[in-house]
Amino acid sequence: MGTTMKRDEKNVNDGNYGKISSHNSHASHNSRRQDHPSILPPRGDYKTLLSYQKSEVVYEITYRFCKRHLAKGDRTVDQMVQASRSGKQNIIEGSKAAMTSKETEIKLTNVARASLEELLEDYRDFLRVRDMQIWDKDSRESLFVRELSKTTPLTFEVFREFVETRSAEVVANIAICLIHQTNYLLDQQLRGLEKAFLKDGGLRERMTRARLQARDQRRNGRGKV
Repeated sequence: MGTTMKRDEKNVNDGNYGKISSHNSHASHNSRRQDHPSILPPRGDYKTLLSYQKSEVVYEITYRFCKRHLAKGDRTVDQMVQASRSGKQNIIEGSKAAMTSKETEIKLTNVARASLEELLEDYRDFLRVRDMQIWDKDSRESLFVRELSKTTPLTFEVFREFVETRSAEVVANIAICLIHQTNYLLDQQLRGLEKAFLKDGGLRERMTRARLQARDQRRNGRGKV
């Protein structure tokens, strides 16, 4: 990977891989009285999601990779850039939909996952047809990228020098490593979302429970002496 990577390896920030940082920008949603049921669940800030942070880095790497290593007018450029953007944007839209529709959040997260899987195959194809190496997941290079990815918050700046100076083979493999990580996190999110949906239902179910609970509280209030 070169001497610069070895030098930078010493400066890796050992953040918690997979951790979702806390953020209180939506604290107002948690300030409601506890004796009233919450119809709309608290909405998280998508920027604190590691899956979003990694998808944003994947998008920025892909945009620069296509501009630097693919011919202008190559249809693959639009396909790869759009797939990487779709992955990022659908995580955002899914997070925004979380307040009113768990079903929509699950659907959009699935779209993000599918888009990144398509992008992953594009990078693999790029390497295969050019007889370039695809790093093994346990190779020294892959493990180093994994360590760099623990930086919190994760931004493109962590990888900028490598993307701008390394060969197409190295940059494509870095992107592949990051896509695998993002997909792993999205799989975890989807399992959590599906579990929450099965437990609590969607907006209609929450509204029904809220009405019933409010009605019971009014009845209990009238029965008090």
